[in-house]
Amino acid sequence: MASTDTTTPAKDTGDLAGLEAGLDALETRHKTRTPFRQTLTEKILPPAVAVLLVLAVWQALVTFKVVDDPSRLPSPSDVGQVLHQAWLRGELAGYVWTSVSRGLSGFLLALLIGTPLGLLVARVKVVRAAIGPILSGLQSLPSVAWVPPAVIWLGLNNSMMYAVILLGAVPSIANGLVSGVDQISPLFLRAGRTLGATGLKGTWHIVLPAALPGYVAGLKQGWAFSWRSLMAAEIIASFPDLGVGLGQLLENGRNASDMAMVFEAILLILIVGIAIDLLLFSPLERWVLRSRGLLVKS
Repeated sequence: MASTDTTTPAKDTGDLAGLEAGLDALETRHKTRTPFRQTLTEKILPPAVAVLLVLAVWQALVTFKVVDDPSRLPSPSDVGQVLHQAWLRGELAGYVWTSVSRGLSGFLLALLIGTPLGLLVARVKVVRAAIGPILSGLQSLPSVAWVPPAVIWLGLNNSMMYAVILLGAVPSIANGLVSGVDQISPLFLRAGRTLGATGLKGTWHIVLPAALPGYVAGLKQGWAFSWRSLMAAEIIASFPDLGVGLGQLLENGRNASDMAMVFEAILLILIVGIAIDLLLFSPLERWVLRSRGLLVKS
């Protein structure tokens, strides 16, 4: 009589359990606090050294009189003095707030328009065939080209500023979302429909979450276009009733041939752009990547 071997299934079960435990251990994220020394050497020192290097090169150009006319290249201390004086007069915060409030308001409005437009282009073939090439063309068009017609149509007011921002940012946001939707696996969408996620429910629970990487990239690019569009509008369409933003400050420095003021405006424009990226878009990108297991916190 043949004997039945019952050890093999038990052994296989034990091996599978051990394999699953090993995979779980590999996927486990150890949430330990990053040492300050590591944060200092990896995140603080590199940009600080880069800034110091730029300032050193800048000061060397002034000291050794590489530029023939000193008025064309002010020293870092001269620009710092102009910034300090603007701060003491209470004007510095006003320059920044005027431009940042316009830029963020225009960007939020572009977000409200670009998101449904991107979904419509991505999900409806006829709309994509009709509007898709136009969006791509608008995205490649320099934002400064919209300033003259916006001034003629709307006049010298905030509406003109917002119109230029929208025309620069909406195509980038919409195209970013279209790109994200195109990268979704058809099997994923089919599984969602099988579970009953169709129509608006499928768009909210399946399409948008799956398209987040491309969508966030489009948002980041849309903000860059918003900021550049606003600076172009403030430089070209200056008017006292609009207040003095960073673009207007840059134009004022050019008109007065005051290079210290010009560099003041350039530095403020650069600082605001970096700050918005570090405070808003970089954390958003890290969250999206981490939620998909593409970024593991050490």
